[in-house]
Amino acid sequence: MSLDQLLVAVAALWGAAAGTLVPRAAYRFSVPPEETWRDSCPQGHPLGGWLGLARCASCAGADTKGRPDAGHVTVNVAGTPYDKRASYGPSTPLLALATALVCAALAAATGTRPELGAWLLLAPLGVLLAVVDFRVQRLPDPLTLPLAAAALVLLGVAALLPEHAGDWLTSLLGALALGGAYFVLFLISPNGMGFGDVKLALGLGAILGWYGWGSVVLGTFAGFLFGGLYGLALVVARRAGRKTSIPFGPFLITGAFVGLLIGAYAA
Repeated sequence: MSLDQLLVAVAALWGAAAGTLVPRAAYRFSVPPEETWRDSCPQGHPLGGWLGLARCASCAGADTKGRPDAGHVTVNVAGTPYDKRASYGPSTPLLALATALVCAALAAATGTRPELGAWLLLAPLGVLLAVVDFRVQRLPDPLTLPLAAAALVLLGVAALLPEHAGDWLTSLLGALALGGAYFVLFLISPNGMGFGDVKLALGLGAILGWYGWGSVVLGTFAGFLFGGLYGLALVVARRAGRKTSIPFGPFLITGAFVGLLIGAYAA
């Protein structure tokens, strides 16, 4: 196995491990605007911590004797009775797989350059943001603003290391430019561009700006293209009208991912 192949494999393992920590956070953050973050499972048991599996230990370990809702009870592979409602939120295997694929692709594109460390740390946060916005059309401030700050800090560290292939100043300017452009769009059409998208743009601009303005333009265009195609597909399928609101964050993140991959390959 070559060094590049080993790097991709390690990145995929990292992504799979990090992806298993996303479901609980996705569940807790997936609430409509103006509501507080969830602090209990669907059955009312308190949740401990923000990271981990979307599975309630209290539900899974509950004594099933005398339960009026015994139809929910099944037996796991170990032969232990548990409540099927113990699982909540998005699918852990699916998120682990998605994060693993994202990290593997980033490793294949970036190689051994030091900015790969930043991409691998930021990737699970991007997956989490995409999942939350797709579920409830909300991009929480505790996720979008740290994304921008973490991107600039991590890339600042990468800029101090040898063999990096980006520019930190362009990353900073990319954050300001993309955030400013989205803010203008928000002022023009608040119904078409949410303020959460504006704050997300700060982080995406920083990430794309690392590899130059071409990556910023390409990643932004790809995001709008993916979002437009999704909206068009919903209209054609008669599942939405021309004024139906759709979650835009997942497509902005996907577009930025494409722009980042191409920028990393070209660097």
